[in-house]
Formats: sequence, structure tokens, C-alpha cells
Amino acid sequence: MARLLIVDDKASNRELLKTGLEYAGHTVLEAADGEQALLVMKSERPELVLLDIQMPGLNGYEVLERVMADEELRHIPVVAVTAYAMTGERMRGEAAGFKAYVTKPVGLKQLIGVVSRLL
Repeated sequence: MARLLIVDDKASNRELLKTGLEYAGHTVLEAADGEQALLVMKSERPELVLLDIQMPGLNGYEVLERVMADEELRHIPVVAVTAYAMTGERMRGEAAGFKAYVTKPVGLKQLIGVVSRLL
């Protein structure tokens, strides 16, 4: 299975996603903010990132922008995992470069399907 990075400022959200993804056989790394996410991506090289959009400090769009600008990281697929469910937000996310856009609350079956499709 794959090494995944979950980035969310809420520990409870990270834990919920981590539990389901580990149950599916993945190794899960965690980051509590955008800066930490970039450091983990550089040092641990996850195969996919699940990134919250609304976070203090660097938001998800800013993290994605830095990932896309980094030659070493840009190949890693980044999935938006967010409470923003409006159609316009989904289109904005896809235009920004997110490989998928998943809205909270996230169903485990849906999440595993997205991860499997992108890997």
C-alpha cells in the first residue's frame, strides 16, 4: 500500500482519516499546518497528500501553490479535503491543481476510492 500525508489543523479530523486509511492498509503521516506539511513532504516523500483548505497560516491553496512550484514535490498528487461544498469552490480547487476535491464529512468508501484512483 501507499504512504499518505494527511494535513488538517484539527487533530480529530486527522485521526478519523488516519484510522480509515490505516484500516485500508496505508501508512499515514500527519501534519497540523501548511508549513509542517511542506517539511514532511520534503523529508518523507508521501505518494499522495490529503490537504484541508481552511487552515491558519498557509491555507490549502497556498500549500498547493508551493508544491506545484517545487520541482521535487510537484509530481505528488494533492487532494482537497474540505468543508467547502459549493460547486464554485470545487471548480476553483480543480483549476488550482487539486487532483480531486472531497467534501467533509468524508465517507471512508469514497476516500479509499479517490486514493486508489489516484495511486
